Amino acid sequence: MGPRPEESNETGGNPPLDKPPESCVRYFCSILIHCIMNAILTSRPDIMAVLEDRGYRSTAPRRAIVRLLAQKQEGFTAEEICKELPVVGRATIFRTIKLLLNADVICKLNLLDGAPRYSLSRVEHHHHTVCVRCGNVGEFRAVTVERLMRAVGDDIPGEIVGHRIELYITCVQCMEDVKN
Repeated sequence: MGPRPEESNETGGNPPLDKPPESCVRYFCSILIHCIMNAILTSRPDIMAVLEDRGYRSTAPRRAIVRLLAQKQEGFTAEEICKELPVVGRATIFRTIKLLLNADVICKLNLLDGAPRYSLSRVEHHHHTVCVRCGNVGEFRAVTVERLMRAVGDDIPGEIVGHRIELYITCVQCMEDVKN
């Protein structure tokens, strides 16, 4: 494996980030792949505690939704939650998802077909991978992405106030399924 981004220098390794954006594309892509392959993010907030800290009541339907979501290892849709919890009202599920979005406990992703999919937030600021075959959602953090945003900031008219990166991939499991 090549040098890590913070270890590279001007004479070897990857190009510096003070170059114009077009010269950073190859560097950006290689770093994203590096970060995705090495990012294993496992910490999760106590979802009910987050809601209670914001003044929301701990109702039985909310606890059922939170228990189900806490078990999710991959992305989900509101419709999937409705099917998995038929005893909880559809409106309650959608309202709870909205509360969790506002509390930054879950993330909303728009798939290529425009359908919303959600995933539990495992870290504060992060980016996503979405498998185009199975819908599996992954998260990664990349300091290099933040550096790139600062580097391209001078070339963009106006002030960058945020960004969101979703990489659409074929996950390892789906690639293995295709081979077999």
